[in-house]
Amino acid sequence: MGKILDRVDRKALRFAIGFPVLLAGAFVFCASLLRRDLPEPLAIQWTADGGAAFAPYGIYVGWGAAMILATGWLVLSQALPLSRPAIMRRIMMGVGLFLCLFVTTVLAAGLVGQAGVTDARNSHVDATVLALGSGAAVSLGVTLAMVYKADQHWSVDDDRALQRTLTREADPDLTADTVRLWVHARSSVFVMIGIASLFPAALIAIALPWLGGLLVLLAVVGAGFLFARVKADRYGLKVLLAGVLPVMDVPAGSITAASAADLKAADYGGWGYRHHGGTDAMLVGSGPAVVVSKTDGRRLAVSGGSQASAARLADVLTRVAARARKGGNPSSGGQAPGS
Repeated sequence: MGKILDRVDRKALRFAIGFPVLLAGAFVFCASLLRRDLPEPLAIQWTADGGAAFAPYGIYVGWGAAMILATGWLVLSQALPLSRPAIMRRIMMGVGLFLCLFVTTVLAAGLVGQAGVTDARNSHVDATVLALGSGAAVSLGVTLAMVYKADQHWSVDDDRALQRTLTREADPDLTADTVRLWVHARSSVFVMIGIASLFPAALIAIALPWLGGLLVLLAVVGAGFLFARVKADRYGLKVLLAGVLPVMDVPAGSITAASAADLKAADYGGWGYRHHGGTDAMLVGSGPAVVVSKTDGRRLAVSGGSQASAARLADVLTRVAARARKGGNPSSGGQAPGS
């Protein structure tokens, strides 16, 4: 799989897959908004003598979405191989976008032309929608073909990768002084959250669907607070709640000591992110954790997963803090570029 991905433009691949899916989804959603104003069945072809070929609403919309997906994936995929000439890839990218939008325009013009008509035989393709949509499809297709960078260019990500490589060569201990781990509550806790939320939500949804959905959403958010991503390296400690929300960011130069311990979450205010008695804590449960002392006198407590991972995390933080005090950490007061 890796060899195949190395032969294609990965950014273009994401666009080639995602754009037709989003466009087809938008078409289905907009068609559902017109559903009450459309006749049944819908006309899919008109003849000169006033006749028409018909199809049920579901067939029209379903096959329309499938046509958008098939057209997009088939044509846009021709712009992916890196072995093809750059000009050809740019043209195929523009043509793919144009055809996706044009097919959607034709389908939408057929629906709008039948809105408010009781008999589909008396309908017609809406010329305004067809003209405006076709013009937009052509202009956007040409624009994408002009701006799409088919050639490989040195990017900011490449600069960061080069910097990381040079840093590793200058400091062989960098890899050893790096810890990345996920910590989360026990599975029984998530089972309890599911039971306490899904069953009541199912009953409430019978009368108020939106309230049932809100209860499920709140349960998912609450469960997310019992996940954390812990990162420790030569630049310090960073903890991200639910893997995305930064709640702790401690430079290595601000750490005076770090030690592994077996903590009770109740002693630090409970599960999740807490401020308790001069200590910032991110504990997903009782058990192995790391206690960090800072130069300003405050302390941090972070869940460490298992005893082994907690001990390794404490050991890494101790080493990077010692290096920062000796002046060996180039960013003892902040984060690394691109970290």
